[in-house]
Amino acid sequence: MTGAFGYAELDEAIRIRWQNVEAMRLSGDWAAYVDDFTEDVEYVEHAFGTMHGKDAVRAWVVKTMSAFPGRIMTGFPIAWTVIDPAIGRIVCEIRNPMPDPGDGTVFDEPNITILDYAGDGKWSRQEDVYNPLRFHAMTKQWAAIAAAHDRLPEDATRYV
Repeated sequence: MTGAFGYAELDEAIRIRWQNVEAMRLSGDWAAYVDDFTEDVEYVEHAFGTMHGKDAVRAWVVKTMSAFPGRIMTGFPIAWTVIDPAIGRIVCEIRNPMPDPGDGTVFDEPNITILDYAGDGKWSRQEDVYNPLRFHAMTKQWAAIAAAHDRLPEDATRYV
């Protein structure tokens, strides 16, 4: 990280990144998730480990976001963002909301995402920091209520 990027460039890069993530969520086609990463990207995911390179990240994200619970999340809104131009890094809290399970209960588990910017709209590293046990407990609670209201997807049964 060189700090050669201004605040406005980093702010625009994260805005475009999240605009693209939302488009993928709506389409269900996650293959383009890696388009704004460098070829040698390092991706740290606390439940699945560290991946190196676009191909490894693409395989993981397509599989993960095509199955429960990623497939049914209603968005990935950013709650807050810290932009550090001195080191080319963005840290943000991402919300992971689930749909209404049938009784109006709100289920949402956050993660902290750390992104290192490489310039030209590309990211060289991403780390998603969260507690996988809390996330799994949240999805199990969601699934119990969804099952009681006949809203449990078939692949959720295998997950929980």
